[in-house]
Amino acid sequence: MRNPTKLYLALTSRSDGDAVDSIRPAIIEFLRNQADVELDVFGTPDELDIGDKHFDIVIVLGGDGTILRTCRQLGAKQRPILGVNLGRLGFLADLSPDEFQVMFPRFLARDYQVIDHLMFECRLIREDGTEQRHLGLNEVSVLTGSALRILHIRLAINGEIVTTYRCDGLIISTPVGSTAHSLAAGGPLLRQDLQAFVITPICPHTLTNRPLVDRADCVYTLTLPEVPHGATLVIDGQIKERLQEGDRIEIRRADVSFQLARLLDHSYYDTLHRKLGWGGQTVYEKRSNLKGS
Repeated sequence: MRNPTKLYLALTSRSDGDAVDSIRPAIIEFLRNQADVELDVFGTPDELDIGDKHFDIVIVLGGDGTILRTCRQLGAKQRPILGVNLGRLGFLADLSPDEFQVMFPRFLARDYQVIDHLMFECRLIREDGTEQRHLGLNEVSVLTGSALRILHIRLAINGEIVTTYRCDGLIISTPVGSTAHSLAAGGPLLRQDLQAFVITPICPHTLTNRPLVDRADCVYTLTLPEVPHGATLVIDGQIKERLQEGDRIEIRRADVSFQLARLLDHSYYDTLHRKLGWGGQTVYEKRSNLKGS
């Protein structure tokens, strides 16, 4: 029987690095010393098996890549995830270990919100009818890989042919993934809680091919009239499948959502300011203003 005054937590972490070895034991000890916390500790995200147990929050020690693995492992049993950043940028893993301990009383007091984010299901359908299904959070990419040749990628939305891209690759991204590979390829920033996909070509040969944003309730189909050797389907930068002649790729909204636990005063734009240096002024401009004041 659940105690309504307790906070039920699961904890998992990435498997390598000095930061994990030094910080993980301290975080576990800190949490086990909290009177109103029940903690279950798991290994890496691949070892996370919550069964039928309900957790208020799954704490993930690592970077955004560790969170991607965790939500994929949770599958149909998504739970609110709180990221403690041991990586570099950390859009999703927003709190440092020190910030986590300082602010933890607010989580005990339920002074946080859970925000649902779009996830996708990607189906890779082979010519013989066999298929693979993958759950993802950031993006689906079709990349030239070792082929070093321009790809011809035909895009259809809800069965309607949109265009054929001539490019080095194509990215279909969620709003969460819009600050990752898609942004680096020239795609737009999307607010993370939007229900939309953005299609971003990588180095398009036609200058009129620009990123396209469309609804999340559409089915996006990719086909390649020719598949050069080495062309690869990549999901969240972690799952890689070599493409073959006759393959069809379908991307659609998943039945589950990624649930992000975030303090009430942490906003998306504040994260952009802190993580991307999105302050609105260059360093030179700031120095000039200071001299003139």
